[in-house]
Amino acid sequence: MEPKAFSYHLYSSPLLRATASVQEGRVMVEVNGPLARLQAIRSSMDMIDGQVAALAKEDALSLSTWIPPVPSIAFDRLAKSHIRALMGLRTPDQVTISITEECPNRCVHCALPDSGQKMRLSPDLVKDLIHQVLDLGTTLVIFDGGEPTLYRELPELVAAVGDRAISTLFTSGAGFTADLAVRLKEAGLYAVNVSLDSPVPEEHDAMRGRIGVFREAMRAVENALSAGLLVDIYAVLRHKNITRLQGFHELARKTGAHELTFFEVVPTGRWSLQRGVALTGRDHSALNAFVSRAGAPRIFSVPEALRRFGCFAGRNWMHITPSGEVYPCACYPQSYGNVLQEPVRRIWGRMGRFPHKGSRLCPMRRREE
Repeated sequence: MEPKAFSYHLYSSPLLRATASVQEGRVMVEVNGPLARLQAIRSSMDMIDGQVAALAKEDALSLSTWIPPVPSIAFDRLAKSHIRALMGLRTPDQVTISITEECPNRCVHCALPDSGQKMRLSPDLVKDLIHQVLDLGTTLVIFDGGEPTLYRELPELVAAVGDRAISTLFTSGAGFTADLAVRLKEAGLYAVNVSLDSPVPEEHDAMRGRIGVFREAMRAVENALSAGLLVDIYAVLRHKNITRLQGFHELARKTGAHELTFFEVVPTGRWSLQRGVALTGRDHSALNAFVSRAGAPRIFSVPEALRRFGCFAGRNWMHITPSGEVYPCACYPQSYGNVLQEPVRRIWGRMGRFPHKGSRLCPMRRREE
């Protein structure tokens, strides 16, 4: 008996109709209407057409841990945001809030290293920020740090997101207990991003500056899955670990993760003076070839998305630091304002002047050319 094919409604208007079906684990997209001919629409559909689904059930489809599920209020808002983008209207679809700089690790490539000042955003301020960005159209709220699991009121913050967006969490695994996983799931958390620098425990621990971090990461994956959360293993690629692609993917498969994200390390923060850490042209070719032939679990390649769509910083992304500064993204440490002093809407409007929106090359890597 052939596996049952599920169908899902993505978007419907007089100008654009999009549906998806899942056959043998892969997403097939059909798009019709006048807007279907636009390059921006075709590129967006190409990023999911033929790809492995993060999770497909008869009544719901999770295209990715980075995208709200179908059907949902959050997904409908995201689809409308993409249509508005065709008219030149910017929306901060993805907002990362670094709620605390407290962290037990000392990652050699940390973009926002601990200042030693014990900076954190208060729970009431974070809840207010969540409501502000939701009113701007945000559909993905990411809680980050430091190590956000050390923030005692984290479940309250997750609950504040509601159904207009999904919420996810970046963690090294430290502090992500089974009890916390359950409480976060009950509060409405959608997915957990567990960061890895290598599928080899000793290599990962060396990058994180502490023995046992790999073991904590694997325990976090197990705890998240047991609580019913989606799991993304977030692999940070650099020139020296590009040979570990198969190892990362095999680890994601063995642990039962729903997705594997490949992100290219950026020379910022503690690594701001590093040279030769980014991927070479040959490395990118190897990455693209690997992703194109890999099966489940789903792989999301951020370098490929950057090549296809250009830099999202200041255009679709926004990052709020533990001190309240607002950056186009965590890797570009230029503040456009502080949430302690003015509304997010005003800062986001000012960020429209960010000169690298849509750039095919991360501006923090231009120095390596």
